[in-house]
Amino acid sequence: MNPFRSRESKRAKRAEADARQAFQQEAMVHADALYESARYMTRGGSEAEDLVQETLLKAFRSWDRYQPGTNCKAWLFRIMTNTFINSLRKRRPLAGLLDEVDSSERAFDAYGASEFYESPAKQAEGRMVPERVQRAIESMPENFRVPVILADLQDFSYKEISEILDCPVGTVMSRLHRGRKLLQEQLFEHAVDVGVIPRERAALEDGTL
Repeated sequence: MNPFRSRESKRAKRAEADARQAFQQEAMVHADALYESARYMTRGGSEAEDLVQETLLKAFRSWDRYQPGTNCKAWLFRIMTNTFINSLRKRRPLAGLLDEVDSSERAFDAYGASEFYESPAKQAEGRMVPERVQRAIESMPENFRVPVILADLQDFSYKEISEILDCPVGTVMSRLHRGRKLLQEQLFEHAVDVGVIPRERAALEDGTL
């Protein structure tokens, strides 16, 4: 056997083993987060599993382009979000997901979190029925649903979401503001019932919400 080829083969196997180990340590730890968000994106079912599997496969194939020490979670979510959007485009036109909507500095004031949504994790934890919230998120159009998933389920910053979606930060804030308003409208009465919003503050003079 050619000694040179033998050494090259050993190096290749060692490099592949190192890549698999690094991928396991840095990427696979985010598999649960990917699946959680994929369920909301695809509205559940086997499509969520397929989306995560395709995402991880693409990520592993592109692992040589990943820069160690950078935000691996955001990198994975960018792959998954692009995969999800591309799958939708194959089935039907997806208009407006990445269009530019008021990316000026004033967008921060205009699209800040509403009082209802000031601290979604704190308000919802143990007080809202997860299935009810899940149904509300799943009912939103994709162009609002995806930013809400990234921000409020995965805690990505505006800047990280803008990089994941490849759109201006102002667009992210706009989409989040609109998406959160849609959730607020759908969950308002339920929020009153479970005490997230005090009934006396939510009621009109005649007692209606």
